[in-house]
Amino acid sequence: MKHALITGASRGLGLALAKALAGDGWSLLLTARGEEDLMSAAFDLGALAIPGDVADPAHVARLAESVPELDLLINNASGLGPAPLPRLADYPPDALRALFETNVIAPLALTQATLPALRKRRGAILNITSDAAVEAYEGWGGYGATKAALDQMSNVLAAEEPDVAVWWVDPGEMRTRMLADAVGPEEAAAAPPPESVVPALLRLVGARPAPGRFTRGELE
Repeated sequence: MKHALITGASRGLGLALAKALAGDGWSLLLTARGEEDLMSAAFDLGALAIPGDVADPAHVARLAESVPELDLLINNASGLGPAPLPRLADYPPDALRALFETNVIAPLALTQATLPALRKRRGAILNITSDAAVEAYEGWGGYGATKAALDQMSNVLAAEEPDVAVWWVDPGEMRTRMLADAVGPEEAAAAPPPESVVPALLRLVGARPAPGRFTRGELE
C-alpha cells in the first residue's frame, strides 16, 4: 500500500486529490485547519486526519511522527493574504511575513520533517504553485512572491535530493474559496472545479517524470 500526506485537505484541490488517491487504494494522512470539514472528509475516505496549522512546528512534528514511511507528500495548504488584494505599495509587512510562513516556511519545514520517510520509500513531493509566481498580476504581488519562492525552493530541493522526485505544479484557476476571496464569487464560479485537474496530477505521480515545474496544460 502506498502512503500519502496531503495538506489543505479539507476542501478544494486537497480534498479532490484525497478522494482520488483513496479511490486508488492509497493510505492517507490528511491535515487542514478546518477541523470539522477535515474530520468529515477523513471519515468518508477511511483516512487518518490530524487537524492543525502547518505553520505550527508542533503540528509538523505530529504529522511527521505519523508517517514513518511515506510515498507522496503533497504541499497544497496555502494562504492568500489580505483581501481585497492590496497593491505592493500598500502591502502590510506583517501580513507578508505571515504569508511567507504559511506558503514557504511551512512546506519546507514539513518537507524537512518527512524527508527520512520519503527517502526510505524513494518517494515524491508535489508542491502546488501558481501562475502568479511567474506572471505580473496587479494585486497578486504578495501571494505571487511566496509562490515564486516555493518554486525556487522546489528547484533546489530537486537538485539536492536525487532519490526523491520533486515536482511543482501550477494547476491553473480553480473554483475554490480562495479564488472567490481574491476575485469575487461571480468570477470564481466560471473557473473549472478542482476535480478537473486531478487526473493530470495522478498521471504525473504515476509516470514519475524528472523533477521540474509543470503547468496544467503541459500535463494534459
